[in-house]
Amino acid sequence: MLDEEKRRRKAAKIVAVLGHFLGRDDDVLAGLTVADIGCSAGFIADELASAGASRTFGVDIDVPGLRKAARRFGHRVAFVCADGTALPFPDGSVDVLVFNHIYEHVVDPDAIMAEMHRVLADGGVLYLGLGNRLGVMEPHYKLPFLSYLPPALADRYVRLFGRADSYYERYRTRRGLRRMVRGFQVWDYTFPVLATPAAFAGKELFPGPVGRLAEGVLARLPRAVLRALLPVVPTYLWVATKGGRRPAGASLPQPPERVSPR
Repeated sequence: MLDEEKRRRKAAKIVAVLGHFLGRDDDVLAGLTVADIGCSAGFIADELASAGASRTFGVDIDVPGLRKAARRFGHRVAFVCADGTALPFPDGSVDVLVFNHIYEHVVDPDAIMAEMHRVLADGGVLYLGLGNRLGVMEPHYKLPFLSYLPPALADRYVRLFGRADSYYERYRTRRGLRRMVRGFQVWDYTFPVLATPAAFAGKELFPGPVGRLAEGVLARLPRAVLRALLPVVPTYLWVATKGGRRPAGASLPQPPERVSPR
């Protein structure tokens, strides 16, 4: 969370995905009210402000982190200490919400999803970066199959390798994530980003020669093969709306697809 270079690369990917969905190439967030839920040190919120947002909010419960973020970025981002289950925004007042790799850390992600649905504008968009329980390598502790285990065994696993005293993150499978976002219409950008990383500032996903090989392979795979891989993809990149809005960007080798609610 404190690796600024990495966080800004992630932010560039988020902005690029939002730009494609909105059909905007420049000043992607111009004229829009944007909120980063779980903003941590504020690097992503700062990049959202740089993308032209008229108002940018960073929301978190980490008071020391918010103070540091405000000292550095407070001239263009309003940092707010608030629980995601009680966002300090009126109904339908936020045009763009970002909820990037946060759900596994919170007590009640379903309640946060409901609250984001409340504050999102009718024509607004919600960017979701969602870890998958069936991703083989757990991203926080770099231990294979950690998220597959029941809590007691997972705690023993992280202690055995000296990574932590307990494993508190709680991931969901793709089916569980679909249930979590059932109040939204969702478009899956996972394979579009993987197949055309240059278009989405996504080279961090597969760096170097591996990235070039993956880009070529994924761009040509049949959709049926990609759909078969979906249950074990480690991270999903989804864009959600309250309904009716479709991706407005240029055609892609692997276009975004609707996520079935069931």
